[in-house]
Amino acid sequence: MKLSDYSMSRERGFLSSYEVATVTLPQQFAEITAAAANLSGLLSSGCVRKWLERLPDPELETWVMDAPVDQVRTAMVHYSFLVQAYVWGQAEAPAHLPANLARPIVALADRLGQAPLLPYSAYVLDNWSRIEKQLPITLDNIYMFQNFAGGDDENWFVLIHVAIEAQAGILLDNACQLIAAAKAGDHTEAQNLLLEMNQAWESIYDIFKRMPERCDPYIYFHRVRPYIHGWANNPALPGGLIYDGVDKFAGKPQAFRGQTGSQSSIVPAMDALFGVAHSADPLKSFLDELHHYRPVQHRRFIEDLAAQTNLRSFVEQSGSQSLQGAFNACVEQVARFRTRHLEYAASYINKQAGSIAGNDPDVGTGGTPFMKYLKKHRDENRAQVI
Repeated sequence: MKLSDYSMSRERGFLSSYEVATVTLPQQFAEITAAAANLSGLLSSGCVRKWLERLPDPELETWVMDAPVDQVRTAMVHYSFLVQAYVWGQAEAPAHLPANLARPIVALADRLGQAPLLPYSAYVLDNWSRIEKQLPITLDNIYMFQNFAGGDDENWFVLIHVAIEAQAGILLDNACQLIAAAKAGDHTEAQNLLLEMNQAWESIYDIFKRMPERCDPYIYFHRVRPYIHGWANNPALPGGLIYDGVDKFAGKPQAFRGQTGSQSSIVPAMDALFGVAHSADPLKSFLDELHHYRPVQHRRFIEDLAAQTNLRSFVEQSGSQSLQGAFNACVEQVARFRTRHLEYAASYINKQAGSIAGNDPDVGTGGTPFMKYLKKHRDENRAQVI
């Protein structure tokens, strides 16, 4: 295995290999990109649907078949934000998504092998650019390209994820090298790779713990999070959303999961590499479902890691305490990351939701009541050291 087989790199991990600000879409997207650029203004008008219903349908079904993938993914960024704004940008959710939005996003999603709404890839992985192109992908040198309402809290929430994904490239590259080292029986190389991964996890944790600096829990819950919901298990859209003009859906409501950080591929990749398993529960079922919302190549990377790794058995059989210690340190780092996520779920979602009458504070951003299982998964992770 090597990262380039999956259009990934050590420097960027699961992030796009291009920067969205450098991609120019064809002229047929002119009105769409203009609306997307002014989305915060359209939302502030209080009648965003009126404006979005006036957009033309660029009839992408033919274009999307052979278009460059960076253009398709960039168009998906814009359209997924417009679709979410249409559904959640006014007080009551509509039963229908108009054909001028439904047909293009379905065409784009079909080409990408993803669901036709905002995925984590369009929200985070493909939605960033560097300020200074010669400098690395760090919090002080990146910006969020496409916004909803905009503002520091929305930007910071996404950019924290972008910076983490970039740093995680070291984990993913080392994962590929670890598979080779284990197959070759190279204890020294495996230990060095694990020690380097442990340091990378320290850098990731340092980024993650900065979330509260510029993303306030109240603002996140009330002004950022509402736009990223999906239409599965959502009482505002019982049964789902009807995509007008899409023949394959035959006028029937579709129920898709909302964007969530659980669609990030970092932790699942680490579970695959380290052989960490979770017993059956509703959260595991939910996460298994979310696997199909990831970009196709990221799914394949996780699946190939799981199929090819023999790292756990190699370390167990090594008899080396130092190698086992390096392995266990990385397993513990993933558990530590899950602990921080659990803390943020409590402060950014549970506490905020609990203050609203009729709200279930245990419902996560993906639309499922699995908050209580996060601790279980963290504890299972921690228990699977050697």
